[in-house]
Amino acid sequence: MANIFFTSDTHFFHTNIIKYCNRPFENAEEMNEVIIRNWNSVVNYNDVVYHLGDFILGITDKVKVAKSMRERLNGDIHFIMGNHDPKAWRTNPEDRPRFLSLKDYDEITVDGQPIVLFHYGMRTWHHDLRGTWQLYGHSHGGLPPYGKSMDVGVDSNNFTPIAFEDLKVMMDKLEVGDHPKFAEYDPQKIGA
Repeated sequence: MANIFFTSDTHFFHTNIIKYCNRPFENAEEMNEVIIRNWNSVVNYNDVVYHLGDFILGITDKVKVAKSMRERLNGDIHFIMGNHDPKAWRTNPEDRPRFLSLKDYDEITVDGQPIVLFHYGMRTWHHDLRGTWQLYGHSHGGLPPYGKSMDVGVDSNNFTPIAFEDLKVMMDKLEVGDHPKFAEYDPQKIGA
C-alpha cells in the first residue's frame, strides 16, 4: 500500500533562498542534493506526494530543469501551484514535469481525514470548525499553525516530506481554531 507524504517550497536551484531562510547549505547544488536525498530516503517509488508549490526557482530554463529534477524524486506527485512556479505549466502540459495532477487548490481525504491543500496558509477554510486540516507552505516556517493547519514546507520539516501518519500525530494535538462569527458553533447541533 502506498504511503502519503506532504511537502512544499523545495525551491530547487534558488541560491537566494539559502540566505532568505537561513538554510544550512553552502550553495544551491548542495541544497538540491540534500533535499533529493532526504525525499528519496522516506518516499518509495509507489508512494504519493502532495507538493504544495514553489518547486524550482533561480534558473533560466525552469521548464527543462524542473523535468529532470522531478525524475530524480521517488513517488507520484500531485502538485499545487505556488507563486514561483512557471505559468507555462498551466497552459502547456508538455512543459510541466510528470505530475499526476496540477491545481491551484485541492480538497482530499486520507484515511477518513478531510484535508484542504493550498500554497498559502489561511485563517479559515472549508469545514475548519469540523476538524478539516489545512496544509500550506509559502511561509517557510514563519506562519505558526492556526487551528488544525500546518506548514508542511521543507523549512519546517528538516528538508524532508512529512508522512501522513507523522502529521496526524501532530495534528491530533491541535485544537480546532476559533471563528469570530461562530463562537457558539457546535457541528453536532447544526446540520451539515
